[in-house]
Amino acid sequence: MTTAAPLTNYTQLSVNMTTKSQEQSLYQSSGAIVAAIVVGVIIIFTVVLLILKTYNRRMRVRRELEPKASKLAVPPPLGHNSHSLAQQPTVTFIPVDIHVHSR
Repeated sequence: MTTAAPLTNYTQLSVNMTTKSQEQSLYQSSGAIVAAIVVGVIIIFTVVLLILKTYNRRMRVRRELEPKASKLAVPPPLGHNSHSLAQQPTVTFIPVDIHVHSR
């Protein structure tokens, strides 16, 4: 009968140790999960920033390479000096007849 009491204490001690080790492993795994989520969010954020930076760079290059609208509106100069780059383009203004009704 004397051997039964220490055996009961040992089983309670081993049950306590298993619950503690389960709790400890649960805390460790939850910490690992939180760390993995944080690292994943940082990676996604970095990828989005790199994509936006690349897109912005492409759009800037496209804007710089496309011809300006003001250059397209002016016709090329005609005549014997048409190959000269020093000649400034001229803009002619054609007035439109405006009829003002008198009262």
